Amino acid sequence: MAPYEVYATLLDRGHYLCSIRTMYRILKAFHGQVKERRNQLERPKYSRPELLATKPNQLWTWDITKLRGPSAWSYFYLYVVIDVFTRYITGWMLAYNEDGYLASDLIAQACQNQAIQPQQLTIHADNGAAMTSKTLGQLYSDLGIIRSHTRPYCSNDNPFSESHFRTMKYRPTYPNRFGSIEEARHFCRHFFDWYNNVHYHSGIALLRPVDFHYGRGPEIVAARNLILVQAAKDFPKRFRGRPPRLFKLPEAVWINPPFPSTGPVLSNS
Repeated sequence: MAPYEVYATLLDRGHYLCSIRTMYRILKAFHGQVKERRNQLERPKYSRPELLATKPNQLWTWDITKLRGPSAWSYFYLYVVIDVFTRYITGWMLAYNEDGYLASDLIAQACQNQAIQPQQLTIHADNGAAMTSKTLGQLYSDLGIIRSHTRPYCSNDNPFSESHFRTMKYRPTYPNRFGSIEEARHFCRHFFDWYNNVHYHSGIALLRPVDFHYGRGPEIVAARNLILVQAAKDFPKRFRGRPPRLFKLPEAVWINPPFPSTGPVLSNS
């Protein structure tokens, strides 16, 4: 019985031994009974992923998003693999469902296209069923890929995939629903071609992902900066006497940069 019930029962029988608070003190001091006695679920502690990319094909992230189908509760599933450093889409696929075998085929093909070597690449993803499947884990082991996962319910651990999906779904041509999977694939082909080859990305010094991924970034940035410096000489009033703001290529990109300590910390670009 709980101390409250013991206290009331004794009073009804004409006895007073001590207060309810004293009963709790006795139980705590001599019997260790003031605690949770049921078996409690202990959730695992997840470490904060801190991943650094300083060159192409060093760190990829991938995720799956739903595209609305022709009717309510019908969806197509879009798999997208992104190079974190260059924002280049290294692989994508559209399917009817989430599946570890499909994900394995997609990543294997992307690794083949980019000539990935063992121990070269880290792939980051969330904890979905396809991401944690044994099939995909076996592929990582065979190809020498380091795997990383987000913490549960922590979208900040995978910001690049989330940002990319937002860019896609906020495009003016993105429809509310797709009439068929063929229509969705047609849209995705045009979108990913635009994203990689036409789109000037603000996170990589307004370069196109394809240029930065394949090493043309320094040449393009140098040419732009020459134009800006010359423009400042020719039209100083437009710059209010200040030097122009030159383009600078990102040197490193983090997923969760380390907490500040004694030295400077590189941040996301």
